[in-house]
Amino acid sequence: MIPATTFAGQTVAVFGLGRSGLAVCRSLLAGGATLVAGDDDAASRHAAAAAGIRSEDLARSDWSRFAALVLAPGVPLTHPTPHWSVLRAREKGVAIIGDIELFCRERARSSSEAPLVAVTGTNGKSTTTALIGHLLRAAGREVEIGGNIGTAILDLAPPAPQRVHVVEMSSFQIELTPSLAPTIGVLLNISPDHLDRHGSMQHYAELKARVVDAASHPIVGEDDDCCQEIVERLRLEHRRWVDVVSAHSRGGPGWYAIEDTLIARAPWTGPLGAFADLAGIGSLRGRHNVQNALAASAAAMHLGVAPAQIAAALASFAGLPHRLEEVGKVGTSLFINDSKATNANSAATALAAFAGDVFWILGGRPKQGGIASLAPFFPRISKAFLIGEASDDFAATLKGKVAVQCCGTLAVAVAAAADAAARLGGGKATVLFSPACASYDQFRNFEVRGDAFRALVAALPGVVMVKNDGA
Repeated sequence: MIPATTFAGQTVAVFGLGRSGLAVCRSLLAGGATLVAGDDDAASRHAAAAAGIRSEDLARSDWSRFAALVLAPGVPLTHPTPHWSVLRAREKGVAIIGDIELFCRERARSSSEAPLVAVTGTNGKSTTTALIGHLLRAAGREVEIGGNIGTAILDLAPPAPQRVHVVEMSSFQIELTPSLAPTIGVLLNISPDHLDRHGSMQHYAELKARVVDAASHPIVGEDDDCCQEIVERLRLEHRRWVDVVSAHSRGGPGWYAIEDTLIARAPWTGPLGAFADLAGIGSLRGRHNVQNALAASAAAMHLGVAPAQIAAALASFAGLPHRLEEVGKVGTSLFINDSKATNANSAATALAAFAGDVFWILGGRPKQGGIASLAPFFPRISKAFLIGEASDDFAATLKGKVAVQCCGTLAVAVAAAADAAARLGGGKATVLFSPACASYDQFRNFEVRGDAFRALVAALPGVVMVKNDGA
């Protein structure tokens, strides 16, 4: 745990008592602060009480005594409307921050040279965060991984010069971290997402850009328009160097790929050229994972990991659950769990990873735009199996282009897709669960949804499950 000593002797309000909120409470108390915690959800308050954290009704509190409000990232700060606690804090001039801001202040106070890698992007940030940690650990470095992935940041070991913190950051967390100044900032890509929370694409992109704006070493993907604009702005600001990462072949300096071969031609690397090959690494299949691997390699090299060590470690990366995860095989049919694909852009990266004979399970609570943007991939799909609230809309989009079966539930879809794949006639079929939707109509979150898919595959006759220990 990291004690938040920067608020010692002060009274701090904490709203939101989930995983990260409870870590905030423990951190503030350990650092000598007086804590006033609250949550709108009774179950969360009871869970906090069971953990020894007493809550009270912040709506009735005297906000003039608070030095700060530490807000859970899921609580609306600006859109669609600010949460009532945000309005009370603003009314009294109370600073509104998040748990990663507490970490940044502690790092600045106690160990400003401690290396911090901050990773964001609409897609791929979890895989890239885990991969950076894997590359560093394989090279013998001490690494702490957390933030929006795995462990809450304040439950990690404290910052220290010999310890690297690799932190995944969502846009919600970024907007609550005003003093963010990472050693290495990684921005993978930007596409429309969470616009209901940020109001506009411009505001969303500006938030994502903060990760590289204040970084000593910015690493930016170059495969979308928003990131290209950010790269150009950083160059015009005369940044010493911006590592540009592209999954596609390009000329000049930068990090890019030819097929599955990773290439670095950044001035600080010297004439390095090709340094690794992703061919045959199932956990890093697809062009999006080429970008992830390049960004992770650039970060690791900045931190002193040798190219040969990186190449060896890439081959041993097990991947993350629910992200193009190979879960099992029945005969020649491969079953892929990509439950993390909660929007069309994420599903596009999954569909792009397979040339054809795809039996696609999708659906759930749809997001703006549906799946019309995925039309270029429809020829790769042998049949689509629809579940959840999106079924009717998706069936209309696919009509006349892809054979469709409306299944309603995931259990029905897995059985139907497995049967259809088995009748392919000896070809290597892929049953791809990449929903392109939120999970909330039938599942609590994408992890629960992905676990349900894995369990259904495990129950299929003749299945051979693939072991995945994560990263």
